[in-house]
Amino acid sequence: MGWWVADLFHSNPAALLSWVVWVIASITLHELAHGVVAIRCGDRTPIESGHMTWNPIVHMGSRSLIIFAVIGIAWGAMPVNPSRFRKKYDDALVSFAGPAMNILLAVVCIVAGALWIRFGGFASDTLYDNLELFFRLGAGLNIVLAALNLLPIPPLDGSHILASYSWRYREFLRKPESAVIALVAIVVIFISGGNFIFGFAFGVTDQAISALTGVLDGQAAPTR
Repeated sequence: MGWWVADLFHSNPAALLSWVVWVIASITLHELAHGVVAIRCGDRTPIESGHMTWNPIVHMGSRSLIIFAVIGIAWGAMPVNPSRFRKKYDDALVSFAGPAMNILLAVVCIVAGALWIRFGGFASDTLYDNLELFFRLGAGLNIVLAALNLLPIPPLDGSHILASYSWRYREFLRKPESAVIALVAIVVIFISGGNFIFGFAFGVTDQAISALTGVLDGQAAPTR
């Protein structure tokens, strides 16, 4: 097994292009969602730090991009200052905005994928298959991103959401050992649960697209 880019390029160039586009676009939009809601909650840090931009390099950073090139996964960051928020639960709202964007992107991809399967018969077989793959990968990836980010493990968004509602969890996060526990938890999840999470996400994607295609067609989803 070699470099994932070379392996995927030789097996399916369209899958490689789709994965690169969706990882970068999904992370960028995820972080921008955090920024937009933070600004609405009274924190102008995203603007002052220059992060309200479509430039993925700003959101992902060089380290994330290097890791993405090496192993195919990446992350992003949106600087915010919770002390500027106006209301008690604004931190939870800002934190939830990122996964909510991923859920929205997944829904858009599912709808677009079903519409393409139903009405894209005019296209060549190659274009038809590649666009179907593009929408399926976009939906599955964004379901994965939403699910992972909602886990209550720092520094994931779910930890900020839970901390906003649980003082016991806030106290736990202040303890030095919380960082070690979080790191171990993330490693265990990726090693032991990675296949399950991706399998679940793409299973949901396939079922949702098939169901919607069936509704559009008035019968069971067609095959091609």
